[in-house]
Amino acid sequence: MTRHDGHKVSQATVLRLLRDDGLILPSEYQRQRRQLAADRKAAFARNPTGPNQVWQLDFSEFETTTGGTWRIAGCRDWFSKVEHPFHVSPTANQHDAIAAIELALVDYEAMFGHPLVDTCPIDPETGELLPVVTIVTDNGGPFRSLNFELFIMRHPELRHVRTRVRSPGQNGSRERGFGTLKYERLFLDDIPDALTLVERAEDYRIEYNTERPHEAIAWNRPIDVHLGLADPTIPNFEIEETLPTT
Repeated sequence: MTRHDGHKVSQATVLRLLRDDGLILPSEYQRQRRQLAADRKAAFARNPTGPNQVWQLDFSEFETTTGGTWRIAGCRDWFSKVEHPFHVSPTANQHDAIAAIELALVDYEAMFGHPLVDTCPIDPETGELLPVVTIVTDNGGPFRSLNFELFIMRHPELRHVRTRVRSPGQNGSRERGFGTLKYERLFLDDIPDALTLVERAEDYRIEYNTERPHEAIAWNRPIDVHLGLADPTIPNFEIEETLPTT
């Protein structure tokens, strides 16, 4: 096109311009696609066997009566169903997505007494830290941004995979969690502003994690499963019936 317009440019210059504007795929594109497919298969084909292996992340929208529309972002542990702290913002961009993961990392450290990165195994061949948690998202813009991927790269304990296009079921636990939040707490009465929304959401999160039995984990409480205090395959009432009487 440039030559057609009468400009004399080298192939190297054209290649550089295309690369600078993000209009050319990197040479390792196919390898990266194969790795993404392998990561996605590992995240979905085999169910996690414990907590802190797969966190699902997404946004949900809620309109207050006088304070406008707000977006709630949060990480949810697939295995234990634990809800990490919510990030509430008027936007749903890459910075909000990063903030939600940062809240989850801080929450992990508060629960277990050490950063998540301390649990990373070491690759015997390269000496690099291997990720322990897969962050699963859909294909929304915030999760395809450069800043989001750079954030993941700076955290060796994390890796990121996106669901298949038009496959919302692959992030179904996260969607179900937002639905429960809305129908059991946010839709009960009018919420005037963001401060009230944050308060209601946090009250629900604490109750959900620590008090409310969950059917998907055999009527155990998410926090007990998350901390290894309950077996998600054994109903809580069966455990209680087998305890010795005093």
